[in-house]
Amino acid sequence: MPLRRSTVRGREFGDAIRALLRAADLTNRAAAELLGWQEAKVSELVNGKEGVSDVDLAKLLGLLRTPPDEFDHLMALHRETHQRDWLQPAKSGVTDRARTLREHEKIASGVTGWSMNVVHGLVQAPDYITYMVNSSTRLSADERPAVVSSRMARQNAVLDGYRAVTIYIHERALRLPVGSPEVMADQLHHLLRVSVRPYLTLRVIPTSLGPHAGLAGSFDMLTFKKIPPIVYVESEGATVFLEDQPSVGLYEDVLKSLGRTALDEAQTRKLITDIIGEEPRHDQLAEE
Repeated sequence: MPLRRSTVRGREFGDAIRALLRAADLTNRAAAELLGWQEAKVSELVNGKEGVSDVDLAKLLGLLRTPPDEFDHLMALHRETHQRDWLQPAKSGVTDRARTLREHEKIASGVTGWSMNVVHGLVQAPDYITYMVNSSTRLSADERPAVVSSRMARQNAVLDGYRAVTIYIHERALRLPVGSPEVMADQLHHLLRVSVRPYLTLRVIPTSLGPHAGLAGSFDMLTFKKIPPIVYVESEGATVFLEDQPSVGLYEDVLKSLGRTALDEAQTRKLITDIIGEEPRHDQLAEE
């Protein structure tokens, strides 16, 4: 019996085949008839089941006029869909490393993020995003505009009101100067504006707390209605999707601890307001 693709790789593979079929304006049945197959063979690919050979997959991708980069990506995924956890190196050849994250956020019922050093990407203001991207040593000048657009598109997709979003941020991220004072002031006011959205919870870990459970680094956890949660970790050299539940459980424990120690929503808004209010006092001290 074919095995259902229940991994991150498998879901991305199945979603990509569906997208190619839609782009070609073909149903499963129509594609199967053109290839001389039973419709079930196309359904096995679309629904994320193993058992289809590389040769048959190549025939389908050829019929669907798949671009070369996507062809190579899907052929590689087809061989690995049974594997759990996925490390995507920065130079892996994948056209868009944010693709896997976006596709899973789209079907997530909840997203919980922890950001230790900078404001979390889902609640960054446009000028803050631009400055962060322009500060990257990994991106060329030609790549940067597309990355800025991708990050803003991610915000719009996730913060659409169809899923619960909880963001934990460390206080020092609110105080780290990013860009000009005007950029930082706009970012802090942006946090106050988005913090009142009913589906978004924003909470800060105060510096006065000292060491805390999130010291190992930033991450996002995605939860779903019908599949187990996954954890997304981004580093300088790679992105990692964790699916094995013992590993995911460790991150769940971190989030539980942060939930016990973070400021509540009202306290968080007050702290942000206080930080905004500190700026004129700094100017006054400089003048004196």
